[in-house]
Amino acid sequence: MSKRKLAIIMVILLLVTNIITFGATNLVTIKYKDKVIVPAKEYDQLISSYKKYAKATGLESYIKDSFLREVDQQKLEEGQLKGMFQALEDPYSVYMTEEEFKDFSEHTKGVYGGIGVIVTPGEDNLITVVSPIEDTPGERAGLKTGDKIIKVNGEEFTADNMDKAVQLMKGEPRTSVSITVLRKDKDGKNDYIDMDIVREEIRLITVKSDMIEDNIGYIKITSFDDLTYGDFKKNLSSLMSKNIEGIILDLRSNPGGLLDVCVDIADEFLGEGIVVYTETRDGERAYEKSNKNKIDLPLIVLVNEGSASASEILAGAIKDRNRGTLIGNKTFGKGVVQRIKQLSDGSGFKLTVSEYFTPNGTSIHGVGIEPDIVVDLPDDVEVIGIENLEEDLQLQTAIEKMKEIVE
Repeated sequence: MSKRKLAIIMVILLLVTNIITFGATNLVTIKYKDKVIVPAKEYDQLISSYKKYAKATGLESYIKDSFLREVDQQKLEEGQLKGMFQALEDPYSVYMTEEEFKDFSEHTKGVYGGIGVIVTPGEDNLITVVSPIEDTPGERAGLKTGDKIIKVNGEEFTADNMDKAVQLMKGEPRTSVSITVLRKDKDGKNDYIDMDIVREEIRLITVKSDMIEDNIGYIKITSFDDLTYGDFKKNLSSLMSKNIEGIILDLRSNPGGLLDVCVDIADEFLGEGIVVYTETRDGERAYEKSNKNKIDLPLIVLVNEGSASASEILAGAIKDRNRGTLIGNKTFGKGVVQRIKQLSDGSGFKLTVSEYFTPNGTSIHGVGIEPDIVVDLPDDVEVIGIENLEEDLQLQTAIEKMKEIVE
């Protein structure tokens, strides 16, 4: 519909709504200069749209005329847009301002200034730590999976305004930010912890590798961003050149990231078949598949409650297709997919558009993936991986299992 036509309709609506009640049926046809511009079947829809527009405009005008403080027009408009997404009651669907969208995009590129922590809205409406990123200020300060960030620089936050809290935690390297964390102690009581953390440039080194006992390759992936697949290939090639006989893939505390990067890595391990498929509310499906080429070595995957989203896709594909053994704890359980779009003014949004399913058709959203072998870590173990092999019971179990396979 052209802008001119819409303007004419709005003027006519202003006139006709004075003499036609909002309960009118589809018998009304609106004409202009003897031409039908609003067919009867569209009339009710136009009336409904007008009522919504008039209500929003009226409220905005009242706020600007009567509110005690000065009203920032841009913030008012952005608040309306944010409220539209919040009304969906989906923690993963969100409208972002230009600055917020820029920060979000920087994170997926693998470089940004901040403390290095992945957060998500919790079911209790608190900002919940999925995992601190390895070797970042957040991890060194002692942040843990499951912590609730309730204050940033003395300002209280809930999951409803998580984006603002994240924006405050990011910033120029060598500047400081204070956060307050709510953590349950061993007795289940609330423990409030204040942390002053100095920001750094976070270049996400998302892939690390090592050799275990001369014949076992170890690869740890901490998230999936634009740089992850290239780093993974370099680490994998280095290990393969050393004639390894098996691979332990560590996805613990990996909060996820880019779906296409996850699928590329899955393709290295799986033969021809389905990696994951998504389904919209209308039942429309889209499949991500791997080709017939694969690394033909025994595979063990480590997971825990911090393994979420894309890492669950990878772990779920490996489990469903009997490609390897999962060891550790049940995963986080994020099984929905967001579409990310930038708008012409630089702002943007994330909108949950589909649910993903493992190759066997399993939805893990809110449920998680159960490992084949459950191994719990002692509560006092804070560091996992090669650097703390003596206390990492999950990695120890994976090594023993791999020895049984390759010997």
